[in-house]
Amino acid sequence: MGTHAGLDIRPLTGSCGAELFGIDIAQPLSDEAVKSIRQALLDYNVIFFREQSLTPEQHRSFTRRFGEVVVNPVYAHVEGYPDIMPVVKEPHDQYNIGDTWHTDMSYMQEPPLGSILYGREIPDYGGDTLFANMYLAYDTLPEPLKEMIDGRKAYHSDRYLTSRISERNAGRSTRLKSDADVKENLALHPMVRTHDETGRKCLYVNFPFTWQIEGMSREESLPLLHQLYEHAARPEFSCRFRWRKGSLAFWDNRCTMHYACNDYQGKRREMHRMTIAGTCPQ
Repeated sequence: MGTHAGLDIRPLTGSCGAELFGIDIAQPLSDEAVKSIRQALLDYNVIFFREQSLTPEQHRSFTRRFGEVVVNPVYAHVEGYPDIMPVVKEPHDQYNIGDTWHTDMSYMQEPPLGSILYGREIPDYGGDTLFANMYLAYDTLPEPLKEMIDGRKAYHSDRYLTSRISERNAGRSTRLKSDADVKENLALHPMVRTHDETGRKCLYVNFPFTWQIEGMSREESLPLLHQLYEHAARPEFSCRFRWRKGSLAFWDNRCTMHYACNDYQGKRREMHRMTIAGTCPQ
C-alpha cells in the first residue's frame, strides 16, 4: 500500500493494477490530484476506483483532465454523447465484446492513450476484466525472440470486427456501426513499442487487430504472432478486477492488454467507456 497526495493506493498483484481510494472523481479535481492519478497509472498500468457516482457529464469531465477524447470509429455511441461508448450485454445476449485479449483500437494511426470504463449496472457475479502487463511480456521474452521482433513492424487492421458486422451484431447489444466496413482502418506499428512517458519497451501486438508482420504474408506471420500472444497472456503478467456498481477502471492502452469475461449469461451489464487520444507508437 502507499499514499500519494492524499490517495490511498492498494496494489492488486505483483504485476499490474491498483485500487485508488480517498477521492471523489465526480468533483472537480485539482492539478495535483490529476498529476497523482496519472502517476499511479504510469506506475501500475491500470488503476481502479470504487463507489463512484458519475453522470455522463462528470465522466466526460474526468476523462478530459487526462487528454483529448477520441470517438470510437466502429461502434455506436450513447444517445446525446458521441464520445461515450455503451458497453451493454442484455440478458438475452449470447456474447459480449472484448472477449479476446486485445489492445483498444490499435488499428488507428494514433491509437488511444487509454480508456476509462465506468460500471453503471453490474451483475451479482461474473463479468470480471483481466489486464496484462506488456512491459513484463517484453522483458521476459527469450533473447532470440527479442532479436526477431526488435525494430520490426506489423500491420494492425479492424477487419476482425468489420468483416462480419451482421454476424457480430446478431448476438450482441453493443453494436458495430452499420457502415463500419466502408473504409478499413489500417496502421503500421512497431512490434516493440517505447512508451512515450516512461521510456520503457513493451510488446505491442494483439490477437484481433495485429494482422501481419511487415514483409511477410499473414500466413507466414501467424506462427510467430500466436507465440507472442500466448506468452503475453501468461497469468503471472495479469490482474483480475471484479466489478461493482460505481466502479471505474482507467487503463494505459500503450502498455496493457485486457480481456472481458463472458460468464454472466442471463444477466444485464451496462458500462460506459470513454477513450483518450494517444500518439503514433514509436
